[in-house]
Amino acid sequence: MQSLSLDALDLRILSLLQQDGRISNQTLAERVALSPSACLRRVRLLEEAGAIAGYQAILDARRLGLELEAIVQVSMRQDMEGWHESFLDAVQQWPEVVAAYIVTGDSNYILRVRARNLQEYSEFAINRLYKTRGVMDIRSNIVMQRIKDSEGRLPMDLLRR
Repeated sequence: MQSLSLDALDLRILSLLQQDGRISNQTLAERVALSPSACLRRVRLLEEAGAIAGYQAILDARRLGLELEAIVQVSMRQDMEGWHESFLDAVQQWPEVVAAYIVTGDSNYILRVRARNLQEYSEFAINRLYKTRGVMDIRSNIVMQRIKDSEGRLPMDLLRR
C-alpha cells in the first residue's frame, strides 16, 4: 500500500481532528486559516483517500467497569493444520480481545484483553483461550498502570519528515 502525499495543511487538519474529532468545521477552518468551504473540501478529500478512517468516542474503560487490562502473548502449535485460521476466527468471537497482532519473536500473537476483574480474565483465559485449537502457551502481563497511551493517535511529527 502506497502512502498518501500530504502537505503541511493536510497534516495540520489531521492533527487537529486527531485531538478533537468533534471540532466544528468552522473552528477547524479558523485554526488552519482556510475558508469553511475549502476546509470541508480538504477534510472530505482526506476521508475519501482513506487518511481518515473514521471518527469515534474514546471511552474510559475503568470508569465503565473494565478494570483489568492484560497484554497476552500466545504461542501456537504449528504442527496442526489450519492453526492460524482457527485462531483468527476465535479472536473475532471474543469481545474481551480489544486488539490482536501477529508478531515476530517467541510468540505468534499478542492480544490486548479487557475484563471487569481478575476472575473474569481467568475464566476467559482458562475456558476459552487455552481451549482454542492449537494454543500451546500463553503468557499474561497484567497492566498495573499506563504511563503512555495514544489511543490510536499517530505521531504527526513522524509524518512531517
